Amino acid sequence: MSSRPEPAALPSPTLFFDTVTAFQRTAAIKAAIELDLFGAVGDDGATATAVASRIGAPERSARILCDYLAATGFLTKDDGRYGLTPSSAMFLDRRSRAYCGGAIGFLLSPALTSAFADLAETVRRGTTQLNGEGTVSKENPVWLDFARCMAPLMTLPAELMAGLLPLPAGRKARVLDIAAGHGAFGIAIAQRNPDVEVTALDWASVLEVARENARAAGVADRYHVLAGDAFEVDFCGGYDIVLLTNFLHHFDVPACESLLRKVSACLNPDGRAATLEFVLNDDRLSPPSAAGFPLVMLATTPGGDAYTFADYERMFANAGFRRSELHDLGPAPERLVISHK
Repeated sequence: MSSRPEPAALPSPTLFFDTVTAFQRTAAIKAAIELDLFGAVGDDGATATAVASRIGAPERSARILCDYLAATGFLTKDDGRYGLTPSSAMFLDRRSRAYCGGAIGFLLSPALTSAFADLAETVRRGTTQLNGEGTVSKENPVWLDFARCMAPLMTLPAELMAGLLPLPAGRKARVLDIAAGHGAFGIAIAQRNPDVEVTALDWASVLEVARENARAAGVADRYHVLAGDAFEVDFCGGYDIVLLTNFLHHFDVPACESLLRKVSACLNPDGRAATLEFVLNDDRLSPPSAAGFPLVMLATTPGGDAYTFADYERMFANAGFRRSELHDLGPAPERLVISHK
């Protein structure tokens, strides 16, 4: 019996249609968060009538939005009753300690979405159209939005990263957190290590948010701030760990290597740099969480990019580091590069 090859899939416009209409999906989740629809569904589930009453909307519109969210995987629906998926219950119900719906204040801020208004022209120019310098301009207010909105999304990677960065026992240790933002990464290390002193570097307005978070976490007495531009501020020295979280992707390779030489100079002889990033595989098409990130950098920065681990190895080696190692962080989309001086 001869085997027949599987028929080739027929050409389809589905991917094109789904992509062109993807803005509707963004609008739906934004509306659901603003209406606290996931809280309205609640732990026990709810009918469209109950949801409508709880969010103050007509039943028809509540039903349509709930059906859309069920079709796209944010809700379940069984016999006319809606329920929360495990992920929606954890991350999108405001009652949850892991609630991260507030991240839309940064991710969907006009400062970021406007960068994609004329992407064709951005591609022609090869750089962002946002005021020349994009999001890396000095004192850019978008980073205040980032600090206020993104901390809940960073809690898990911060805790996982802290577990991979043991500090010397029996003496005080020092950590420099570059572009600290909300401060979650340095704070997680301080909570795990009672002898550590953290210095957070960022714009002055952003550091006020980090200070508030440090106070709430009970580490304010060991949390210090250094305001200014990471490329210009004197780091001084004596650090055991320098954190570079979601920062290097904003710059081209020469700029990254220039900063990393400063980092190397401020580290103790056995110090380490910890770089948290969307690290691409060598094919630059995976993992999916990182593959789309270079487009964000094209739209919002003059020369930023997402890099592979091999790229980071070269950059750190050129800056004087002995070796680098790559760590996956489980369910977190970012990966951690630890580089040894």
